[in-house]
Amino acid sequence: MRIHRGLPVADVSASKSWLSGCALTIGNFDGVHRGHQAMLALLRNEAAHRGVPSCVVTFEPHPRDVFARWKNDPHLAPARIATLRDKLCELANCGIDHCVVLPFQRTLAELSPEEFVQRILVHGLGARYVLVGDDFRFGAKRAGDYNLLDSMGTQHGFDVARMMSYEVHGIRVSSSEVRDALAGGDMPRAATLLGRPYSISGHVVHGRKLGRELGFRTLNLRFSHWKPAASGIFAVKVLGLTEHPLMGVANLGIRPSLDPTDVNGGRGLLETHVLDWPQTLSQQLLGGEAYGKIIRVDLLHKLHDELKYDSLESLTRGIAQDCDDARRFFQHG
Repeated sequence: MRIHRGLPVADVSASKSWLSGCALTIGNFDGVHRGHQAMLALLRNEAAHRGVPSCVVTFEPHPRDVFARWKNDPHLAPARIATLRDKLCELANCGIDHCVVLPFQRTLAELSPEEFVQRILVHGLGARYVLVGDDFRFGAKRAGDYNLLDSMGTQHGFDVARMMSYEVHGIRVSSSEVRDALAGGDMPRAATLLGRPYSISGHVVHGRKLGRELGFRTLNLRFSHWKPAASGIFAVKVLGLTEHPLMGVANLGIRPSLDPTDVNGGRGLLETHVLDWPQTLSQQLLGGEAYGKIIRVDLLHKLHDELKYDSLESLTRGIAQDCDDARRFFQHG
């Protein structure tokens, strides 16, 4: 999948730019859940039928993050299910040809619905087919709706279609439902809505090395958004370091027992301790070779919320108990 930061520029070396036509859909796609996946499958089919590339238009940061900042009200911002990296990876896994990541800023937010269609969809992307969800709104103050988009499609020569809600076991699949499941620590329900285990991937980064001092060395991934949808202590699987998944226990959150001025600046961090370190992996960690490697951590079962320990001794005992509980989960489910 080709990723464009902002509206793409035509490749002058190509005999024909993909801007001459594409089938696209628009949305935040946080989590790329099963409803998104069904929409993307339909988009790919329509693109193939028309002989044009498929394209997803998404936004970073999330528009509601921006509005929350403008109104100085952080409660308006949604918890983030996935990092941008994980969203793009899942879109690629769905077979999308192009993803356009539009920086959501005031100039974009203030476009009228008509200006959005003309500047972004028609002149910017050469839309031939536009697929949206049943609750799609667009343009300044969310003034544009499906009927307006459909009429503008007729005016500008692109087809418009709407996909109705996707349900699993009678539940409408949505990013809000996934957030609710993660907030409640219901990882099986989250996996049902996502169509896969909830996971976070990224480059292994340096931490304080405190886990190593306590006898529980960790693999650390940053969750760049300040408000992850999940938090707490989890039984996990680690993929990407060895041929087979590694069982582990992980803390996702802000680590309340530690100094918020540590090397990670109080930002969200996923710290994963592998229960049984392979010898080769132990040597990599001690030699610093694991840093910078890309891994994926599947969060399978929530053990409990983050706890604040009053000493390193009590923190060590707590981690040891978490390891025992994670082992029991993997043994008995």
